[in-house]
Amino acid sequence: MKIVPVSLSVCSLVACLALLHGAAAQTGGAPTTTNTPTSPSPQAGTCKDQAAGKKLAGAALTSFMNKCQKDATAACDKAAADRKLAGAAKTSFTKKCTTDAIGS
Repeated sequence: MKIVPVSLSVCSLVACLALLHGAAAQTGGAPTTTNTPTSPSPQAGTCKDQAAGKKLAGAALTSFMNKCQKDATAACDKAAADRKLAGAAKTSFTKKCTTDAIGS
């Protein structure tokens, strides 16, 4: 099995896709086909940055972060499957991808 190094830009792309999907789910609409980010800048696309931009606190913050983390994990798992990663490579990729999407 060949292990392919993962670049940060791929994880950022996956994070953006997960966040766009999460934003569409929260508004009740279908995911859009445009590439317009929901945040002002591409670098401000993490869950924590979005929560700060929305000025969430308390239960709303907890709910948003849980949903965002689930969406990010699902997107990262799909990206790992698309890359046909398994074992330690999949675990490492998914962990880094999810962490990048959440913005720890």
